Amino acid sequence: MEAPTETEPIVQVTENAAAEVRSLLEKAENAGKTLRVYVEQGGCSGMQYAMVFDERRPDDLAADWHGISVLVDPFSAKYIRGAVVDFSDAMTGGGFKISNPNARQSCGCGKSFTA
Repeated sequence: MEAPTETEPIVQVTENAAAEVRSLLEKAENAGKTLRVYVEQGGCSGMQYAMVFDERRPDDLAADWHGISVLVDPFSAKYIRGAVVDFSDAMTGGGFKISNPNARQSCGCGKSFTA
C-alpha cells in the first residue's frame, strides 16, 4: 500500500465523534493531548482498531475535524485510509464506531477487521 501524504486526511471524524472527543479532552488526564487512531494486531479478525489520547510523534500524519486534531501513524494509515470515526450515545451499540472502506471483512463487534 502506498504511504499517505500529510495533505490528505487519513480518517474523517463526524461532528458527533468530535463533540465526544472534546468532552473527553476536558478531563485533566487528557489535557494537552491529541486523539490518536491506530490499528494493531489482534481482535477476532486479525487487526483491531484503537484510539487513545497521545502526544504527536515526528512521523505522525495529522488532520483537523470539527475543532479536534487526529493523529495517525504511517503503519496504521495504510490500513485505515478513508475510514470514518463516528460516535453514538445509544443505549445499545453506542460508543465510537469506525467505518473502514479498506476492511475486507469485519467482526460482529465492529472493533476488528481483516485487511
